[in-house]
Amino acid sequence: MMLAATDIHVSYGKIAAVKGVSIEIGHGEVVALIGPNGAGKSTLLKAIAGLLPAGRGRIVFDGTDITNRPATEVMRQGLALVLEGRSTLKHMTVRENLVLGAYARHDHRAIADDLEQMLTRFPVLRDRLRQRAGTLSGGEQQMLVIARALMSRPRLLMLDEPSLGLAPLVTAKIFELVHALKSQDKMTVLLVEQNANQALQLADRAYVLENGIVALEGRELARDPRVQEAYLGV
Repeated sequence: MMLAATDIHVSYGKIAAVKGVSIEIGHGEVVALIGPNGAGKSTLLKAIAGLLPAGRGRIVFDGTDITNRPATEVMRQGLALVLEGRSTLKHMTVRENLVLGAYARHDHRAIADDLEQMLTRFPVLRDRLRQRAGTLSGGEQQMLVIARALMSRPRLLMLDEPSLGLAPLVTAKIFELVHALKSQDKMTVLLVEQNANQALQLADRAYVLENGIVALEGRELARDPRVQEAYLGV
């Protein structure tokens, strides 16, 4: 098992956002988290990544307990989180953003190889290498933050709403990328996504979060009448 988060509770002051959620992710799986806004999906990802404290519960990543460990330590263990909102370092160039993604690595030749691989995977970034990240379009910034996360060579990539606010053509490219990470790179991915239909098509398994708890889970959720009615418009 790559990740096991068990009975996770997270609160903002007196407001309970995540109320005893348990999820598991196997090596090489793509697992989707779907649900309405405010269900606790992003909060759960931030707790796993060490950005928010878990009041209760246990998070084990590839055999190591990372519960409430600092985010930098969690990242060094091989877990990368791409936050909602395209969090580029806007004053830095595209190249500087990409190199920063590998700051915890010391294999300089391999970093150079990975940088070239990212520019091959995201050709638009090659044309923007010296451009400040803040001047990129929304889709280009999303590609940059994903590429920057991949520069750390994560064993688990967590994507929080990667298609949010993007044009349909750019959204399609993002989902093509996630599919390639799954099929070609065999990467383990935890995906939070409002586009439930696309997420369920990509994922091996899925969890539905509602009001801070797991309401449904399984491999064939797209066939579940409750999911079809609430999230797929059937």
